[in-house]
Amino acid sequence: MKKWYDEEYEFEIKVTGFLRGDRTERYCRNGEEIGDTYTCTYGCPVNKDGQGICSKVMMIIFPIMEAVRSGGNLENIGGNDKYNKDIVCPDGCVIFKLTAKNLGNENFHKGSFYDL
Repeated sequence: MKKWYDEEYEFEIKVTGFLRGDRTERYCRNGEEIGDTYTCTYGCPVNKDGQGICSKVMMIIFPIMEAVRSGGNLENIGGNDKYNKDIVCPDGCVIFKLTAKNLGNENFHKGSFYDL
C-alpha cells in the first residue's frame, strides 16, 4: 500500500466497559479487555499489536467516522461532545468510546485531490 493522503482526522476507539459482568470470555469473540485501544485515520482500527477491531463494531463506527469527516457533530447523534461518542457493540457485550482528533489537514473532498 502506498498511502499518499494525510487524513484530516485520527480516531481512537477504546474499550471502557462491559454490559455483562467483568469479562468477555464466552461473549466476545475478539477477547476485548478494558483499556484495549484501537487507532486509525481512514483504514480499519488496529491495536498496538496490529490486530484489528471486531468487524461487527466496524459496521457501527464507520458511518460515525464518516459523519465526523463530513463536518458533523457527534452530539447530534447522542455523543458526549463534538468528537466523542460511547458505542455498544452489536452483540451487546462491550462498551467503546470513540474519540476523533482533527489533525488540521485538508478535507479530502474539498482539497482537489481527485485527478479529473
